[in-house]
Amino acid sequence: MDAHRLAALAVACAALASLLAGVALWRRHAAARRSAQVLADALERRAAQAATGPTASAGARPVRADSADSVHASATTPAKGLQRFIGRASEAGMHWLDTPLGRQVVAEEDRRVLEQCGFVDARARGLFLIARIGGAIVLPLVALALTEFHPQGSRGPAVVVFALLAGFMLPKLIVRRRAAARRLAVIDELPMLVDLLRLLQGVGLSLDQSLQVMVSDFRSVLPVLSGELAIAQRQAAAGRTREQSLHRLASSYANEDLRAIVRLLIQVDRHGGAVQEPLKQFGDRLREARRAMLRERIGRLTVKMTGVMVVTLLPALLIVTAGPGVLAVVHSLSASAGHR
Repeated sequence: MDAHRLAALAVACAALASLLAGVALWRRHAAARRSAQVLADALERRAAQAATGPTASAGARPVRADSADSVHASATTPAKGLQRFIGRASEAGMHWLDTPLGRQVVAEEDRRVLEQCGFVDARARGLFLIARIGGAIVLPLVALALTEFHPQGSRGPAVVVFALLAGFMLPKLIVRRRAAARRLAVIDELPMLVDLLRLLQGVGLSLDQSLQVMVSDFRSVLPVLSGELAIAQRQAAAGRTREQSLHRLASSYANEDLRAIVRLLIQVDRHGGAVQEPLKQFGDRLREARRAMLRERIGRLTVKMTGVMVVTLLPALLIVTAGPGVLAVVHSLSASAGHR
């Protein structure tokens, strides 16, 4: 083993030791906080029982309740510890977002994809940064551990480099896949959004009331757009104008129909007016475009199914239809050969 491999092995061992030490310290801190939390909960329950007064029939029940609550607290504390760890990791990543390294790791394209996923705050971007850096560190260590820190030949460095690239790119690929799914969901939810908005405006609700009703009561029908409208409502309540609060919704998903709806909402907020008829026409146009898209999908599916049927059904059809004739010919030929 040459000096370069020894140096790489030493660096990997040092990184792994640092990671293990950090994990051990974090687990120790989490255990201490868990014990303190259980003790504090027990003291609070006993103080509440002392304030309400003891009863003769309550005998041994408080002890069982305390033990059950302690078990429940012990069961839920690891989840809380994980949440605290994620929160601290996101806070650490927030400090690196505006640095040159942070701007390279979380570029403008990545921030736009995160917005399409519904992650609009700096904490989500910080956690994404930590996830990419952590993946680039952990996966090469895992690859080295799988090779038992003895990479043979030229495969060892290639495996380590591939693991580093995979760990760095895996969070981005996951986020991109989620963003693509949400873009398709927005296309599917647009006709329902237009119909609900037309219905709510027709019964006399204002624009704010209509948006609030869609956010609070139709979240199961509009899972993506209701969340986006909730973010816009919070920004509007914080002091932004309607145009500013809806600008991210219009620009994030690169959907021209969604931009048209946002422009219509901004116009209604500024100037007022009846929007039932424009919304009805817009909804009809969306449904017609959706029918055309479904026809196109059905046409492509028909072409694909033709190949599947040729591969799967055609051999079975030939066996069923031509099989008896082929067997008869074979029997006749064998019989004539026997007579000769």
